[in-house]
Amino acid sequence: MAKSERDTASARAPGADETCDGACDSCSATTPCETDQEREYRLQQSRLERTAAAIKHKILVLSGKGGVGKSTVAATLAWALALRDYRVGLLDADLHGPTIALMMGLRGQQATGTGDGLLPVPVAANLSVMSMGLLMAEETAPVIWRGPIRANAIRQLIADVEWGELDFLVVDLPPGTGDEPLTAAQSFPDADGAVVVTTPQEASLYDCRKAIRFVRAVELPVLGVIENMSGFVCPHCGEETRIFSQGGGETMAAQMGVPFLGRVPLAPEVVGLGDQGEPLLGPLAPASVRDSFGAVVEALLAEIGDSGRAR
Repeated sequence: MAKSERDTASARAPGADETCDGACDSCSATTPCETDQEREYRLQQSRLERTAAAIKHKILVLSGKGGVGKSTVAATLAWALALRDYRVGLLDADLHGPTIALMMGLRGQQATGTGDGLLPVPVAANLSVMSMGLLMAEETAPVIWRGPIRANAIRQLIADVEWGELDFLVVDLPPGTGDEPLTAAQSFPDADGAVVVTTPQEASLYDCRKAIRFVRAVELPVLGVIENMSGFVCPHCGEETRIFSQGGGETMAAQMGVPFLGRVPLAPEVVGLGDQGEPLLGPLAPASVRDSFGAVVEALLAEIGDSGRAR
């Protein structure tokens, strides 16, 4: 390109010379040249949209704070949907504390890749999982990343996993309202919505309200609140004790104007089954827990409705 032509191109596209110094003979110079970083982001966004388009329903599971059993709820929801013959994927978006692989009986396994992306690890014929825990060479190795790297890793876990066609993708988000939840929510602008998990006491409800406001801020529907650890069921006599109180989640949901999906009791078997990678819906689980999760799933499906969007 001659000097006069470069000068004209620079006048049409401010900043073009700083980007490519007018070195592209075939460039029309109507816009600045794309940087490698911008190109990679555009291609990743294209993969992400293609992946999302093959998934009918996307459900985000989050909480305002840790320790409320959010991952247990996400894993059980995925199992419950799979047992209803839906094609289900479960994405563990908690980079620093991934536990889904353990809870789904995949401890020690690793995901494999193809030339096009990562293959989720199957748990059943219609249920597969992807987690950072399935990508680490050593399961106890910490992930020590700052914010921008974490956000990009979440996008990669969404864009580069070959889920195929799914009826449901359940996304287990890390606690809080930081980079990872925000990136995941923005990656699924057409998601059916979010399920917020809390325990009954005010210490949890305080942060749960923030999680609901977070979901609204990213313009997604709140599918409902689940009150976890709602009473302790004695394994000997079956009597229920309200260790963390009871009913706080339902009251808070009413105050915030969001659906209440139900409450799930705490039982000693929940811990053991989770550590063994066994679902909380099988014959080894207490009937109270199985029945509670069954009711929660029915309420969730009712909220999603036939249109695939929350009412």
